Amino acid sequence: MRIIVASRNPVKVEAARQAFASLFPERDLVVESVSVGSGVSDQPMSDVETRSGARNRAVAARDAVTDADFWVGMEGGIEVIDDQLMAFAWMVVGNRDSLSEARSVTLPLPPAVRELVDEGLELGDANDRVFSTVNSKQGGGAYGLLTDGRYTRESVYSQTLIIALTPYANPLYPQSHR
Repeated sequence: MRIIVASRNPVKVEAARQAFASLFPERDLVVESVSVGSGVSDQPMSDVETRSGARNRAVAARDAVTDADFWVGMEGGIEVIDDQLMAFAWMVVGNRDSLSEARSVTLPLPPAVRELVDEGLELGDANDRVFSTVNSKQGGGAYGLLTDGRYTRESVYSQTLIIALTPYANPLYPQSHR
């Protein structure tokens, strides 16, 4: 099974590998990455923009590498809900005939992170400043930093990808998903 991940970020590539291995343990997997644009801002600031970015990445990956079984787009985003800055991600998995989507758990971010985001920093850069880390978005991300590693960006993305992949693994869904 050939899977194309629409990112060069090793956390996203590994999350995809784990999710597919979990649902398709009998299959030999080839997981590759391709760099494609999201068509949204570098730091998506709403649920709608984040979902759109994940969709755009999955479709762009399918356009860029046509000979595969699945294409995966992942986009992390933030949004203020009831005056609380929240982080989340959208996962989009597609085959030749369909797309399936899932949204991750939502993480409330501390005020110090929000202040930096409000000043124009991307979430990863804000986290790095607040937590004195470097390139946290290619590590545990905000999830890992705030939960002492109990959840990580990779684990959250992998779990969410399993949910997005469910229509491709469960026979109760239409044939177009399998």
